[in-house]
Amino acid sequence: MTHGTRSHGPAADGRHAVVVGGGLAGITTALALADAGVRVTLLEGRPRLGGLAFSFQRGDLTVDNGQHVYLRCCTAYRWFLDRIEGAALAPLQDRLDVPVLDVARPEGRRLGRLRRDALPVPLHLGRSLATYPHLSLADRARVGRAALALQGLDLADPALDTQDFGSWLAAHGQSARAVEALWDLVGVATLNAVASDASLGLAAMVFKTGLLSDPGAADIGWARVPLGELHDRLARKALDAAGVRTEVRTRVTSVSAEVNGGWSVEVPGETLEADAVVLAVPQREAHGLLPEGALDAPDRLLRIGTAPILNVHVVYDRKVLGRPFFTALGSPVQWVFDRTEASGLREGQYLALSRSAAQDEIDAPVAALRERYLPELERLLPLTRGAEVRDFFVTRERTATFAPTPGVGRLRPGARTKASGLYLAGAWTATGWPATMESAVRSGVSAADAVLGALGRPRPQHLFEFEEAA
Repeated sequence: MTHGTRSHGPAADGRHAVVVGGGLAGITTALALADAGVRVTLLEGRPRLGGLAFSFQRGDLTVDNGQHVYLRCCTAYRWFLDRIEGAALAPLQDRLDVPVLDVARPEGRRLGRLRRDALPVPLHLGRSLATYPHLSLADRARVGRAALALQGLDLADPALDTQDFGSWLAAHGQSARAVEALWDLVGVATLNAVASDASLGLAAMVFKTGLLSDPGAADIGWARVPLGELHDRLARKALDAAGVRTEVRTRVTSVSAEVNGGWSVEVPGETLEADAVVLAVPQREAHGLLPEGALDAPDRLLRIGTAPILNVHVVYDRKVLGRPFFTALGSPVQWVFDRTEASGLREGQYLALSRSAAQDEIDAPVAALRERYLPELERLLPLTRGAEVRDFFVTRERTATFAPTPGVGRLRPGARTKASGLYLAGAWTATGWPATMESAVRSGVSAADAVLGALGRPRPQHLFEFEEAA
């Protein structure tokens, strides 16, 4: 950024908006506003875009900070991929198929699968559940009844947010085994919390939308390239093409209202004046930048807790996994993805293990994690026995997501604040979704919509196509 200069308000040909934060929420907001003809400046404190879904270099490897996936029902994130021309780099499965290994079973009998058929809901999962070897016959029957009860819940009922999902499952006949082998298998990965710690409202939203809305809703997609290729390089290319001024390594120090109804945004060496400001940063950072009176109870933002995700990375000297990914039962290992090709590794195999709700291990020493996870991989993957471990390292996201605890819904603010011209975006805002890439993009669309309404600008025609697809 050029220091010692001053931007003298909006250009004569249009309004000016400043977006603070270059994660998915901020990128979405900036693109949507620019597409509507608003002049936009995007400010990001880090040296890159992408927020908490990014890549970095480790020697010759390009490493994602953690494994991120999305589902076919994530229509906003799919819109985002299309908008940055990255959809082909993060394809979806043709049909949901999740290999599930149970280490408690003898070798050769450990594999079960959760997959769908081309049948209407809820029959699309019927055959898979009927033959799922990790549940007893009685548990399978009770799972079906609980799914029907879940389908009948009204997601608009605020009372759901006051209850925890685990108690609801127990009240609907779900055994500890059913919770482990099915409900938490899906829920921990999407909510970043076990059922007993998760809001029933958010859990019901995940399962109703992902498994009980459309046969293909839960088909899984993930990037076959480093996340930085999508969320930094392609996003920056799209922003540049849209005319957005993007500044990285630029931390905002204050946001203040001016007497003429506009806003001043202070960064080191420069003051930017704007007609609208969107704070697309984590909740604690947003709290620190909010001017007095912008929210009725700003300290509620500080009561939105956070939850960690631990990522274990292992590079072997040979191929040890023959499928793109799997998930495990009876093990601290949760989801394991093959990242060999995406990372640029030329020989051997690189596995990335993602452990959500990792409060008990997030600060564990690397040596202790190595001692725990390498034997677990040997239990799960026989080909690792005797293979050489060429690299073992850990990435930790201590505040990866907001904690989806009961009651969090009333703490999450909407896009609009009480201060005219000031808006909020981020996966932690009131999108109705847990803290996912989908939630982040939806929040950016909501913030952009609010800004455009206030500025009297029409929506870009393509912007809300994902709502029609949902």
